Amino acid sequence: MIRFRALTTTLLAAGVLSLAFLVPVAAAAQQGGNKDFQVWLDGVRKEALQQGISQATVDAALGKDLAPIPRVIELDRKQTEFTVTFERYLEITMPASRIEKGRQLMAQNKELLFQIQGRFGLQPQYLVALWGIESSFGEKQGTFPVVAALATLAYDGRRSAFFRKELFNALKILNEGHITPAEMRGSWAGAMGQNQFMPSSFVNNAVDFDGDGRRDIWGTPADVLASAANYLARSNWRPEQPWGVKVDVPANLDPSLINPDATKPAAQWQALGIRRTDGQELPTQAGEGALIQPGGAGNPTFLVFDNFRSIMKWNKSTFFATAAGLLADQLAAQ
Repeated sequence: MIRFRALTTTLLAAGVLSLAFLVPVAAAAQQGGNKDFQVWLDGVRKEALQQGISQATVDAALGKDLAPIPRVIELDRKQTEFTVTFERYLEITMPASRIEKGRQLMAQNKELLFQIQGRFGLQPQYLVALWGIESSFGEKQGTFPVVAALATLAYDGRRSAFFRKELFNALKILNEGHITPAEMRGSWAGAMGQNQFMPSSFVNNAVDFDGDGRRDIWGTPADVLASAANYLARSNWRPEQPWGVKVDVPANLDPSLINPDATKPAAQWQALGIRRTDGQELPTQAGEGALIQPGGAGNPTFLVFDNFRSIMKWNKSTFFATAAGLLADQLAAQ
């Protein structure tokens, strides 16, 4: 088993709450002590205006009725209490129903995906795989009001600097008219849209692919998929390479070589006795690869390449990156 931070809306329901941690936000909300939060929020409003956010946006997004959300603090505190096996994680993230729907959506959006591939170099199966894992193809985008969730976390103090920056990025998105405050909903941590971008990821990577003047990652598949492609392209994606392959390792292999930092050309791995489980040749054209065992010793082993590392920039979890690669392989195997 592995202990890790919650990765997707699919997995956010598990964990154990320690009530001693629910301060200062939950205590303030439950005891009616909202005065300090409003003083803090006044400072946010002033800084937003100084950053060029309009008064209208500030009033709409940061009104007097904005209050901390105790449930956000609960979910933030319980992340590290969650455990899951790699096998179970794969069952959750890539069930047969998701594979089937992903294939259907690839076919339905074939022309769009072809255009995006031509511009960004991303193979369709990877974009659809991420789309499926992050939001079940847009069906599960989260229900928390993003501004209120980010304000809660920014005020809380545990990671206030990070979430304060995200809050101002969210205000920038609202100020540019891409979405309204009421429609800007997402995860408890502020990840939003069909690809679950944090506001900073939206600001840096979202794309208006359909040319309507809005970067709509909530309701426009063209913008959703192109934004994901832009993110990965900027993360050094290599279209000519695979993400990785499942392999068998000889019993006498030095266990220290099963390490994401121990990279070697595929030809060298082959010389050490590494073989694909499907009997095919290792992709010797794929450059430097590393051996990983996401589930730990005794679990499946994968030889992963640069595109795996690009997916890790999207989500810093070997579980997530491996599942995304495996789901993409399933979607492409039609």
